[in-house]
Amino acid sequence: MNKIYNPNRKDWSKLLERPTKTVEDIEATVLTVFDEVKLEGDKAISRYTQRFDQVELKEVMVSSSEIEEAKLLVSNELKNAIKVAKSNIEKFHAAQKTEKVSIETVDGVSCWQEKRPIQKVGLYIPGGTAPLFSSILMLAIPANLAGCKEVVLCSPPNKEGKINPAILYTADLCGVTKICKVGGIQAIAAMTFGTESIPQVYKIFGPGNQFVTVAKQLATKFGVAIDMPAGPSELLVVADDTANPGFVASDLLSQAEHGKDSQVILITTSKGIIEKVEQEVEQQLLDLPRKEIAEAAIKNSKLIYVENDQEALDIINEYGPEHFIVCIKNEEYYVENIVNAGSVFIGNYTPESAGDYASGTNHTLPTNGYAKQYSGVNLDSFMKSMTFQKISKKGIKSIGNAIELMAEAEGLQAHKNAVTLRLESLKDE
Repeated sequence: MNKIYNPNRKDWSKLLERPTKTVEDIEATVLTVFDEVKLEGDKAISRYTQRFDQVELKEVMVSSSEIEEAKLLVSNELKNAIKVAKSNIEKFHAAQKTEKVSIETVDGVSCWQEKRPIQKVGLYIPGGTAPLFSSILMLAIPANLAGCKEVVLCSPPNKEGKINPAILYTADLCGVTKICKVGGIQAIAAMTFGTESIPQVYKIFGPGNQFVTVAKQLATKFGVAIDMPAGPSELLVVADDTANPGFVASDLLSQAEHGKDSQVILITTSKGIIEKVEQEVEQQLLDLPRKEIAEAAIKNSKLIYVENDQEALDIINEYGPEHFIVCIKNEEYYVENIVNAGSVFIGNYTPESAGDYASGTNHTLPTNGYAKQYSGVNLDSFMKSMTFQKISKKGIKSIGNAIELMAEAEGLQAHKNAVTLRLESLKDE
């Protein structure tokens, strides 16, 4: 792993670069697929599925018989584990519900805010080297709690034209309304424009590779919202001599195995922990089935030593990690002062894997530094806040003159007239 000691602040930007391509590198490919799907619909979807997934499908939509078959292929042990996670995720997201906010700003002027569900949402679930059925829990559960009427799921088929049984079982358990055998850029295009088989949605959620991430970003040009630009996974651990080196190494590797373009970083105020963690990483790598992927990601990763907690926190906030683990004696300092992180894991016995699966928090989080301005997925991600107001005769008399003066100052006479007419009608009251 790359070891860096006391990096100069002027070098931080270069040091903390992600190993990802830019939008510009991928944009042309994405737009080509978008244009063809918009023009040809299912025909283009079929063509790209053949090209990228090496399978020719007769039907894009998953049938009820396929779902029933999948249920039989998932072990009872895994079903029970999924149900445990579902219960915890439901509890945490249900607790995020808020009441209507209502106030009378002045006598006769009532204003209130209520939340309404987004009617149609799309979920993208990767299904390649790691079929992320856990992401269905993270997305479909809050979608249903919010009250979304249509929940469309897209996931790539394997070479037999099937979707992983655990994905189908979890989707059915969590109330997904339509499941489509389509992945990659073409899946995002299908949910953006709609095809003969795949419904158009209003907002797209879910993780994916760099091509899916850019496709989601470009979908916003066509009137579709997205959860966030969630790309390759990343993890930053801050640790000192109170941390267990084996635990730290296991956390670093748990993210490194996601993909070759993942990135993991250790920040520490202890030179000794660097050597111990590096040894543990090398040892634990030997037993990983996804060793080749993890090794490639480790090449993008760094072990960074700094002199003190303040400098460590500064570099962490500059990076803005997707996942942030705090295994350090002075944990309160980091917990209270971190401002840029997707999700925070505190203490030696809080692995990042807990948030990925079953603690209850959401694992769909901002990557690539977007934690500086984006939240992770939550219940509100599936809702819109709508404001309402009702003004009585007394209320319009109270604020009417202020509205007239402001409208006139902006040169918007019709705005002023809308108030003036009402005030004149009330002169005798």
